[in-house]
Amino acid sequence: MASILEDPTLERQFKGHRDTITSCDFNPNMKQLATGSMDSCLMVWNFKPNMRSYRFVGHKDAVLSVQFSPSGHLVASASRDKTVRLWIPSVKGESTVFKAHTATVRSVNFSSDGVNLLTASDDKTIKLWSVHRQKFQFSLTQHMNWVRCARFSPDNRLIVSGSDDKTVKLWDRNSKECVHTFFQHGGFINHAEFHPSGTCIAAAGTDATVKIWDIRTNKLLQHYQVHNGPVNQLTFHPTGNYLITASNDCTLKILDLLEGRLFFTLHGHQEPVTATNFSRNGEFFASGGADEQVIVWKTNFDQVDVTERLTAQSHQQNFPQKSVEEVIPEPAPKPILTNGYGRTVTPTTRRKVDMRSEPRNVPGSAPTDLVDVGPALFSEPTNRLEGPRLTPADQASRARRQLADRSQHLTPTRDAPNSQNVTADPDMSRFATSITAPLEERSIPPKLAQTLEQIVGQLDMLTQTMSILEQRVSMTEDKLKECLGNQQRIPPQDRSTD
Repeated sequence: MASILEDPTLERQFKGHRDTITSCDFNPNMKQLATGSMDSCLMVWNFKPNMRSYRFVGHKDAVLSVQFSPSGHLVASASRDKTVRLWIPSVKGESTVFKAHTATVRSVNFSSDGVNLLTASDDKTIKLWSVHRQKFQFSLTQHMNWVRCARFSPDNRLIVSGSDDKTVKLWDRNSKECVHTFFQHGGFINHAEFHPSGTCIAAAGTDATVKIWDIRTNKLLQHYQVHNGPVNQLTFHPTGNYLITASNDCTLKILDLLEGRLFFTLHGHQEPVTATNFSRNGEFFASGGADEQVIVWKTNFDQVDVTERLTAQSHQQNFPQKSVEEVIPEPAPKPILTNGYGRTVTPTTRRKVDMRSEPRNVPGSAPTDLVDVGPALFSEPTNRLEGPRLTPADQASRARRQLADRSQHLTPTRDAPNSQNVTADPDMSRFATSITAPLEERSIPPKLAQTLEQIVGQLDMLTQTMSILEQRVSMTEDKLKECLGNQQRIPPQDRSTD
């Protein structure tokens, strides 16, 4: 007997980041959630009651993408500091770091076998690395602007990428060639993702649209315009039947792909929603926003035949096709709606879950007990020219703030049993030096630090100048292509007359 589909419910709230959340991912073992933020930190949140969560310090600038490896033993993070770090998500905070690109790294993605890592960058390239030795394999270089996202297909044979050149490209991993380019977006591409079946791709753009293409025919299957602002990220449910989108309009939308309609609208965040992701089993999904909140939701989709669908839908998926120009608004309220499986669901108007108007005693909603973890002492040192720009006075001030924060995080909370006996973790004492100041920040004379700061400033100016020149070259190329196209459209007799 089929059961009634329930509304998603808010399970946990985590607070600890100090700036916009940029990315989130569940550990496959369902015991942890990793998040990246503009505050330059990676955080790993533990779901077990009374277990501390950890803030990993090492990146010198915003962390823009995070992902667990398929085994759950590693977390990869991409940063604006041009590096990628591979972390062991434990209290020790051990990590290795390598300079992956010559500009901001926007995304990281593990292959399904965990052997390779895919990175995308503002230097307009996509790169493939071996995970074990962080060895460079090859680059994909046909985008004309920043590449914001790159993802492996489920079978690792294809790669999809989205760029600020307003295109979504499909690449063959073996030949390293672009096999197709999708041009239908009217804005920058913020995110692109493969459907679990591997037969379709979805892309989200700054033009507030979500589009789904069939990569076997290269045809546009569905076009959703349900948001009132740029769509920042999207994620497929493991069954492939649903898609969640996160937008600057402060909402999450769940789309029913089998019926081609908006299913739920979630109002859990008070500012733009900038990150979302399903758990591997589809039972939960997470979201993060500019309000510095991380929210874990229980999906509540019908679990009766999810296992069967996960197997069946992995081979083939048929969506109702929508015309390219069609705009799909939120459905008007109806007395009763029936979905594709014959289950009766409540009217659409009741599918707006607004947590702001329904305050609840949610576990984990209070400031979480955090432990700051500095970069491991054996981490490979980053380029000195990219080092911190802190004066000795700033370093001392920062150390005082971090020690104060750490003592505050270790204060007993009401939720902990026998809280009067809670003390700092003794294993953390040997990491005190890395917490107060990373290895790269110690033993730098003031004059050398000032000189390095000046050099870095000059390099930044040079980088900005090169970026402007590249933009002008790109504009010139576009104009030249337009002129050549116009010339080709002139009839031959008109050309001879001229």
